[in-house]
Amino acid sequence: MFHRHLSRRALLYTEMLTTGAIIHGDRARLLGFDAVEHPVALQLGGSDPQELATAARIGAEFGYDEINLNVGCPSDRVKDGRFGACLMAEPELVARCVEAMKRAVAVPVTVKCRIGIDDQDPEVALDTLARAVVASGCDTLIVHARKAWLNGLSPKENRDIPPLDYDRVYRLKRAMPNVPVIINGGIRGIDEAKAHLEHVDGVMLGRAAYQEPWRLLAVDSDIFGEAAPDATMQDALEAMMPYIEQQLARGTRLHAITRHFVGAFHAVPGARAFRRHLAEQGVKPGAGLEVLRDAIARVGARVPAEAAA
Repeated sequence: MFHRHLSRRALLYTEMLTTGAIIHGDRARLLGFDAVEHPVALQLGGSDPQELATAARIGAEFGYDEINLNVGCPSDRVKDGRFGACLMAEPELVARCVEAMKRAVAVPVTVKCRIGIDDQDPEVALDTLARAVVASGCDTLIVHARKAWLNGLSPKENRDIPPLDYDRVYRLKRAMPNVPVIINGGIRGIDEAKAHLEHVDGVMLGRAAYQEPWRLLAVDSDIFGEAAPDATMQDALEAMMPYIEQQLARGTRLHAITRHFVGAFHAVPGARAFRRHLAEQGVKPGAGLEVLRDAIARVGARVPAEAAA
């Protein structure tokens, strides 16, 4: 909801959810979202075609605009469960998963992957996976432009240590001109995104969008030529107030929401006081909207955060 107040046009993604969690878990808690948040993609983790088809169908029934299969996450839990990046070693299985998901839903089915894993040759590995899933109906490829080293690096290290190879993703796009290709990995802002859009069809921001959400204030104007839903970060947080009030009334603690706001301001006087006030006061039992309002009042400049950076 917070990110949607920063951009009307950016496609938002859920965290990766396993097929088992969706099929057997609390679906309303895991999958529920507000209609205002559209467009939203559901990201799945799994390797059983029929389970993925079932989870995709459930996601589509909840109203998600896209179902994404994650074949790029390198965590140990993912590897042990036979989903995520380890599946890059099994492109035929991934293709069967995509085919089953496509049969189950009418919305787009997409795949997010790495350029390869461990000792794979990225030229061969990425092309092989891409051709297999596209032949099975994959609508879009999202490529994190790094290898994943499943043996030797931690999940955190896999986000930074393997070198970025954006040119490999560009070559994939040239080889498959009719397939939408989105690039991901280490992209820090809108100017970098615009440079990548000279070569590919889309750009995914991960950590930058979460850690420095103020960057999204420029997405609609700089990428889509439209006005942002809220002109400043203060405006976006003010617009969040009715939603936060609803969540508090349902028993949600304020800190569960405001902890996602810590990067809201950047290079703006009072940003540190804003973070400190939320951290100290937002965790207290019964904390309400007055805590957020007091934190916002500590920020000295009412300007678009991107311009202040």
